[in-house]
Amino acid sequence: MGWLTKILKGSSHKFSDGQCNGRYREDRNLEGPRYSAVSELYCFLVHFELKIKGFLEFLIQEGSDFDKEEIECAIALSLSEQEHVIPQDDKGKKIIEYKSETEEDDDDDEDEDEEYMRAQLEAAEEEERRVAQAQIEEEEKRRAEAQLEETEKLLAKARLEEEEMRRSKAQLEEDELLAKALQESMNVGSPPRYDPGNILQPYPFLIPSSHRICVGCQAEIGHGRFLSCMGGVWHPECFCCNACDKPIIDYEFSMSGNRPYHKLCYKEQHHPKCDVCHNFIPTNPAGLIEYRAHPFWMQKYCPSHERDGTPRCCSCERMEPKDTKYLILDDGRKLCLECLDSAIMDTHECQPLYLEIREFYEGLHMKVEQQIPMLLVERSALNEAMEGEKHGHHHLPETRGLCLSEEQTVTTVLRRPRIGAGYKLIDMITEPCRLIRRCEVTAILILYGLPRLLTGSILAHEMMHAWLRLNGYPNLRPEVEEGICQVLAHMWLESETYAGSTLVDIASSSSSAVVSASSKKGERSDFEKKLGEFFKHQIESDSSSAYGDGFRQGNQAVLKHGLRRTLDHIRLTGTFP
Repeated sequence: MGWLTKILKGSSHKFSDGQCNGRYREDRNLEGPRYSAVSELYCFLVHFELKIKGFLEFLIQEGSDFDKEEIECAIALSLSEQEHVIPQDDKGKKIIEYKSETEEDDDDDEDEDEEYMRAQLEAAEEEERRVAQAQIEEEEKRRAEAQLEETEKLLAKARLEEEEMRRSKAQLEEDELLAKALQESMNVGSPPRYDPGNILQPYPFLIPSSHRICVGCQAEIGHGRFLSCMGGVWHPECFCCNACDKPIIDYEFSMSGNRPYHKLCYKEQHHPKCDVCHNFIPTNPAGLIEYRAHPFWMQKYCPSHERDGTPRCCSCERMEPKDTKYLILDDGRKLCLECLDSAIMDTHECQPLYLEIREFYEGLHMKVEQQIPMLLVERSALNEAMEGEKHGHHHLPETRGLCLSEEQTVTTVLRRPRIGAGYKLIDMITEPCRLIRRCEVTAILILYGLPRLLTGSILAHEMMHAWLRLNGYPNLRPEVEEGICQVLAHMWLESETYAGSTLVDIASSSSSAVVSASSKKGERSDFEKKLGEFFKHQIESDSSSAYGDGFRQGNQAVLKHGLRRTLDHIRLTGTFP
């Protein structure tokens, strides 16, 4: 038994961590004193168990006589002796705790649970902080809105107080004026002078009411209310507006020519109104009344109407008032009703006027022998013919007449159109006309839809172009050719609007024929006479070099030298004398 005990005791030494079989601890990661001691004990028991198993196998193979009880006794004795190798802590206490793999896994699970709970706690804290921050921002916003509302209330209150103060001040001034007027009504005159030696002092002397005479009714003003203004005194009921003849009870009034007006009455009579929209013409930013006016018709209108597309009459150039409708021609032109009254709409209707123009030239000893076709055309046809014409001068903003010298096919207005709904022309009939050149002039084209006087002045102008070409005049500068043509147009307008005294000086001996031709015309309306003056004004005030300057030079030459001598000088020199 003793030898067995020795054998078992011989195996009772310590094992370090490095002596423990690796396959039993390859998944362990034990750290610290506690885990080191347990690991050492565990390795020892494993090794001890292997020794016992090996020894028993040896005894069985050798057929030893030791009985089982002796072996168990030796094992128990050896185990009791191994208590001395159980690890101890720093204080000498035995470390007997040992954790299985399952318990270590439970610890790991607990650590993970703790980590999870910590993460949840942090998320909850973060959510609380976010909610708290949102509540703070909402509270700040609410406070800002409340402060803004309070500020607006204070501003409104301040404005109200300022308005009340202004009204109070105005009322105070009015009361002061009223008190002053009452004081004037109770004026006390200077007392009469007495002898200085008189011991009795006189009582104040009041001006008797008979000294106050109303300027309005020339009656005496008693001790009642009266007004003192405009250098005199008035009964309140006698101080009346010069426009409506009603008493002026307003604090302020207007004056014009030493006559009083209500402010509204004065504005109604003296503030200019727009002839287009019929409203008072507004003031500009400087407080001044600014308006536009036509240089001839003196039509006043707001400056804004030059930009808002308000239409003008294509003939007289007046703007269309809001209560008047202008006729719309098929090419977009607008024609006022006064100009429409004498407008020529088709070629057939224009033939009598064409004959009158020829008679006018014949009366000036400038007869046109050739029969030149004359056609009334639309604006599009006139523009197309102008593009195909090689000669001619066209400097006006809109061409309204053309003297052709080339062969062309032109569309002419054959029948006068009717006025349909919306003041638009309908049922216009046109016809293409092939123009064949038989002389230096092929045809004369005139824009349709113009008043008789304007159509006639254009015809007279284009007829002068034809006369110059047919009589062999050389190619002239635009100022000379267009200028002398404008002179003839101006002369024809004068023959239509005057009795002939002006033409006696211009046309010399030929004036009698012109006057006799003019006397055949019937009496013209006042507007048509005014329209003739306007067309003359247009020729006289034209600012272009060819038509305006040319006319003024040509007209001065004709007035000085006569028409015949001026034409002869142009033929020889190509210039005005």
